[in-house]
Amino acid sequence: MRNTERHRVKEANSLWHVYKTVPFWKVVKNFVVIQLARYTPFLPVKNWLYRTFLRMNVGDQAAFALMVMLDVMFPEKISVGRNTVIGYNTTILAHEYLIKEYRLGDVKIGSNVMIGANSTILPGITIGDDAIVSAGTLVHKDVPPGCFVGGNPMRVIYDQEEMSRRQTEDTFLKD
Repeated sequence: MRNTERHRVKEANSLWHVYKTVPFWKVVKNFVVIQLARYTPFLPVKNWLYRTFLRMNVGDQAAFALMVMLDVMFPEKISVGRNTVIGYNTTILAHEYLIKEYRLGDVKIGSNVMIGANSTILPGITIGDDAIVSAGTLVHKDVPPGCFVGGNPMRVIYDQEEMSRRQTEDTFLKD
């Protein structure tokens, strides 16, 4: 189950209440910073932008590929561990606006995690250390450490034990 805070709204759908939940100028600033970072090929510059202007917790040598789209309204709710790779065109959300409510949730991505291209990570998700998320995956529930997950709906392809066994047998990784 995702770990989100639920906030009920009355009358119109929750997106009509957006600027009651987050300041307009914060969204504008975040949008500009995220768009700059999406096209910047320099990884240290991206991480600096995220840490400095979006107040994100980004570990050393984390790598955000081109076109990664972070939550525009609540990027400070996203944390990424050290030596993690976020693949091309991945979307990481910390909010969702629904008809009768909106939800907010921290996204915690561990260290040494690989997230494949075109994945979407929903609010309130924790991805454990050393996990692998296959390209094109909708991450709608927590990913245990060391697991390989993929698909839509997401499922565990290899658990931590099987991943360790496969890595031990992989002659390429032994060097």
